[in-house]
Formats: sequence, C-alpha cells, structure tokens
Amino acid sequence: MPLIAFASPKGGVGKTTLVANVADALRRAGRSVLVIDLDPQNALRLHFGIPLHDTAGFMAELLRQPDWRRLVRPTSSGVALLPHGAADLRAALHQAAALERDPLLLSGPLREMLSDPRLLVLADLPPGPSQPLAVAAPLATVVVTVLQSDAISAAVLGEVESGRFLGGGTMSALLTGRLQFVLNGVDMHSRLSRTAAETLARHLGARLLGAVSRDDALSEAQAHMRLVHEMAPGSAAAADIAHVARAIEALLPMTQEVSEASMTAGMRTRW
Repeated sequence: MPLIAFASPKGGVGKTTLVANVADALRRAGRSVLVIDLDPQNALRLHFGIPLHDTAGFMAELLRQPDWRRLVRPTSSGVALLPHGAADLRAALHQAAALERDPLLLSGPLREMLSDPRLLVLADLPPGPSQPLAVAAPLATVVVTVLQSDAISAAVLGEVESGRFLGGGTMSALLTGRLQFVLNGVDMHSRLSRTAAETLARHLGARLLGAVSRDDALSEAQAHMRLVHEMAPGSAAAADIAHVARAIEALLPMTQEVSEASMTAGMRTRW
C-alpha cells in the first residue's frame, strides 16, 4: 500500500498533531492504517494515549534490527502505531550516521510494511532535512508538507515550493513532483494569519490539500492525549482534518476494495 510521508520545513507547525488525526480520519473512512514515528521527539504516541513512562519504540532499537511487528501498538482508535522510542542526542546522532552508511536499516522494514496491499502507512518525519527523510521519502507516494499560516511560511515560500528545504541536489529534484501542502493554524480572525493563508493558497494552487483552522479543540485533545474526533467531533478542526484526509485519499492509486472486517482480521493476524 502507499506510504504518505509528512514533512515540514521547521518544527512547531503542528505536523505530528496533523499526522495523528489524519491517520484517525483515514481509519474511520475504512482504511487499515499504520502510522510510524520517525521524529526523535517521540511525540506521536502521546496523541494515542501511550503513557509518558512508556518509552519503547522502533527507531530507538533500529541499530539492533528489531522485528518491527513486535513493536507495533494497537490503539483505541483502531490505528496501529509504531512509536519512535526515547533517544538522547548522542543516540540520535549515532542513528543518523548508521542510516547514512546503511539505509536498508530503515528502508527494509518500510518495504515490508508497504508490501501488504491492505495497509496504508503514514510516516511522521523530523522537520527539515534528515536521514529518515532521505530514506523514507523516495518510497512515498505523497509527501505532505505542513506549513503554519504565518509570515515566516509566506516568506520562505520559494524554498518550500522548490522542495529544497527537504535536502539538496537529487533529493530535492526527486521529491518536488510528489509535494502536496497543508496549511495549519489558520485564524480567520487574525489579519496576519488570513493574509498569509491567502498568499500561500494563491501560490500553491492545486497542490494545497486543505487548511486546518486554529481551534482550541486540537489543544484540548492533545492535553488529554486523545484525538480531536474523539473529543470534539463537531469542531471546525475535525471537519478540516476530514477534508484533508479525503484529499489525500484522492491522490492514492486505486486498490481492490477490502472490507473493514477483513482488514481488522488482518491486523490481528499480523500483530
């Protein structure tokens, strides 16, 4: 099944929150979804109610070449989660060097995940250029780039549109055609946010998958370690995220329909 990679030119744009909630929206639409956290902040798990003291994860064990299936966590939402795991700065640097030497450490497991025709895989990438991005993005059907609706995003639009923020040379050229965008934190009551959103939307055109409102419902859901559809299904953010999920689905190649019951059975068999 396809890999949907989520990236951003900088941190703090709500990328991980969007990944978690889009994964939930796709699961509720009948997809069998696995979401993998490749960002060393290890924050994706918090949206699915994994306790703070539970720091185990796939990327933290990557150099030991673990069986990724053993580390997949079922969640109450129905989304299967592969957490990053806790890693300090030294471990993260060591991991990046190992991935540069041997990309198969990550690309091998990713290809195994993608070989399952019933499974839609979403990857939360670190912000900016990184070794996980260099390995995962070439396998992605779509690279969803998350931008904040602010003056900084508008100012660096040229870099963002070109894909250079994802890396130089071949990587940039390879990924540019796969880039799609989502605006996050759009506040229509703020002149600055509204103007930035209009500028970004005008330049991105058809590559803009949608925009997500600035909504306290997202913060409240995050504070309770839950998803926005669970906490506030009627909120503007929930509706916006559902729209983004539908736009992503429209970009995916057609696959043979699999019933939700058989997908659930398949997930149980694997994990």
